[in-house]
Amino acid sequence: MVESPTSASQLDKKETAQFIVDLFHRIIIHHGLWYAEVKHQMGTEKALELLEQASKTSFAIQMKHLGAMFGFDMVDGVPTPLLEMEEERLIELKERVAKNWLVNDGVWFQTIEMSEGLNEAKRCNDSCWAHFSPFEAQSIKQQLKLPEFPGLDGLKRALGFRVYESINTQSIVEESEDSFIFQMNQCRVQVARKRKGLANYPCKSGGLVEYSCFARSIDKRIKTECIGCPPDDHPDDWFCAWRFFID
Repeated sequence: MVESPTSASQLDKKETAQFIVDLFHRIIIHHGLWYAEVKHQMGTEKALELLEQASKTSFAIQMKHLGAMFGFDMVDGVPTPLLEMEEERLIELKERVAKNWLVNDGVWFQTIEMSEGLNEAKRCNDSCWAHFSPFEAQSIKQQLKLPEFPGLDGLKRALGFRVYESINTQSIVEESEDSFIFQMNQCRVQVARKRKGLANYPCKSGGLVEYSCFARSIDKRIKTECIGCPPDDHPDDWFCAWRFFID
């Protein structure tokens, strides 16, 4: 009878590889839990500030050691294999990673829906957006080096750097000096449902949280109004539309 290993050092080659994959998963979850707890203890604004510091430091240390093991360098925080990749291939990778984000989101939703029902899945989804949108906004704001109050022009730029920009087709319609309309012209989720003969997913409750939190995190003066979002009726050229304005 083969004895079960009593420690990770006793795993065979395949089991060790599987264990390494799980270690990456543990890092991701632990990182998220640290942020969640700091947010709970100190508030969103402070947590996002500390998240930026901790993430940059941790990533630099981790990639330094992985680079030493696998023979690649880091240039301005980016692994050289990415910098040396052909541009077309790099864009393909960007889109694949963005789609993986959407896959992960959908799997979570369906897992809860199958276990606890649609209402619970929607409730968790909407609450998740209340946390993710401020984080994504802050991440983009730092990347673009936007000031504290970048106004509607800052929001227009930021909307072009969301994960959704690499997945869906979106556009901006100028309305006035103090407002503009953002349209989601092609939504990957809704198009897939339409292809299967299914009704639009009623995403308005989540969208209200998602877009208002994102805009307010870019500039707290910006307000959000829903022009239309499923289950609302909508024209053929967009699935949802939002008006952003400053009084």
